[in-house]
Amino acid sequence: MSRLWSNYTASPHRVMFLPGALQGVLAMLWWLIDLESRRAGGAGLSTLPGPALHMWLMLYGFFPFFIFGFLFTAVPNWLDGAAIAKPAYVVSGVLMALGLPLVYAGLVAAGVALHLAGWGVAVWALLRTLGGAPPQDKIHAGIATLAAALGGVGDALFLAWAGADFPEGLRAAEMLGLWGFLVPTFLAVCHRMIPWFTSRIVPNYVMIRPYGPLWGLLAGCLAHGALEVAEQRELLWLVDLPMALVVFWFASRWGVARGMRQVRLLAMLHLAFLWAGLALSLYAIDSLARYGGLAWNAGHAPLHALGIGFFSSMVIGMAARVSLGHSGRKLEADGLTWGLFWLVQGVALLRMLPELLPTLPQTFVTLAGGLWLLAFGLWAAKYAPMYWRPRVDGKVG
Repeated sequence: MSRLWSNYTASPHRVMFLPGALQGVLAMLWWLIDLESRRAGGAGLSTLPGPALHMWLMLYGFFPFFIFGFLFTAVPNWLDGAAIAKPAYVVSGVLMALGLPLVYAGLVAAGVALHLAGWGVAVWALLRTLGGAPPQDKIHAGIATLAAALGGVGDALFLAWAGADFPEGLRAAEMLGLWGFLVPTFLAVCHRMIPWFTSRIVPNYVMIRPYGPLWGLLAGCLAHGALEVAEQRELLWLVDLPMALVVFWFASRWGVARGMRQVRLLAMLHLAFLWAGLALSLYAIDSLARYGGLAWNAGHAPLHALGIGFFSSMVIGMAARVSLGHSGRKLEADGLTWGLFWLVQGVALLRMLPELLPTLPQTFVTLAGGLWLLAFGLWAAKYAPMYWRPRVDGKVG
């Protein structure tokens, strides 16, 4: 047991990625059972609204484990600074993970409070690394740290809604989790890493990553969230359409066509990034339809284009890259990983179809959930053992 614990806590990505891999299965399994129970006239798995807990489990209980695992590994390298201290990443990961069983058991307030405590430790660790690093370009690390802090505020607001009956907390928690934390973090990481990874593989490649358009995207994220909270979705196109154009411009300048023809791990990142532009385009189309008084709207399709298409595809590719490289294996996606990536693309499309075409049966939603379980179940079966086993090359970490 001590050997397993030593292996598991040898590096921060292990501590975070393992509960993240398990959550990829548990969060969706919970949602499908709760959904089918309520459809059949039952009470569901919680006294709280199922969609609210589904939102929290995905925005706060799944993606953050991969984000913090990646940032704890990458930020010290970006800054040429000291590594995240072991007590910090262990305490953070353990507290966040221990909060989840309580949430599943119905003790939502206690579970979220424990999760929030771990989140606070994680943000403090990033702040210390940021502040202690030598003078240099700290923009990407700073953006990610600030976004993580905003995510912590969102987590606290969800706790206020669930534990203190603060009605405005739920809506604010969703907007901060999505537009204050996840979207800015993924965009900043893509801005930093996609052109850099591409430059390591594509010959005669020139890295192009200006900060001006990135600042525009980040401002757009906050504006989108504010408009959603204000229930002004008919005006979102003013923000989302320019953001979509910027994303597609970045994709073009980063060489999406060349990147997709290279190794699979790089192709995954380029393809996943295109989902960000598609999601923002769908948000803009939905907003224009509302602005024009049309009866049709896109429902939750833009949200799932972000959550499944962009975030989940990026997790499949980026977490696989970190897991392989930091376990001493070659940076090569095998046929299973490549197939799972494409399965997630299918999940995104299946989940979006009944939103865009309301005449389609809701069995599409259940089918999408089942295929998600297949994709992330197989992903976890392949990669989770790497987090408690020693590196194959005999090195520490």
